[in-house]
Amino acid sequence: MAFTRLTMSGQFRSSAFVFALIFYGVIISAGAQTPTTSPAPTPCALRSNTSCAECLQNVTCLWCAPTKQCVDYPVRNILPPSSVCPLNDARWGLCWVNFQILIITMSVLGGIIIITILVCCFCCCKCERFGNKKEDAKVERQTRARKSRQKAKRTEMQLRHDEIRQKYGMAKDNPYARMDDH
Repeated sequence: MAFTRLTMSGQFRSSAFVFALIFYGVIISAGAQTPTTSPAPTPCALRSNTSCAECLQNVTCLWCAPTKQCVDYPVRNILPPSSVCPLNDARWGLCWVNFQILIITMSVLGGIIIITILVCCFCCCKCERFGNKKEDAKVERQTRARKSRQKAKRTEMQLRHDEIRQKYGMAKDNPYARMDDH
């Protein structure tokens, strides 16, 4: 009894120790993952009359090339309105990427992807339907072959029966005559 109590308390201690280690590890890893506060990025308006590269270091900024203004990207609109900057002159993300060309390219790529998906779906449906026609034709050929074999067996059986009737003198001239008439 005393030995049992000792082992149970030893098991309890080891379980508590493992739990404490896991808890300590979680706290340490959570503490290591807490983000350090970085200095707030400078507002886009303060980067005006500098360079495109300096303006676009902040992803929320939009560079207007002719006016050399760095403005906050108008997030309420998908595309920046021409009152902020014409699309052809707007730069966002990379200085060498024309915003208008970026939009056109993305639209074309999206259209190509959609058309490709539709063509693939159409081809899959077409192939499936064509495959079913092949299978239907195969089943039809098998059915016809089976019926012709059955007909040949029936004819062969009928000939054997007629031979047996002939052999035992039970052949009938009129197939509709009664057997008793002979």
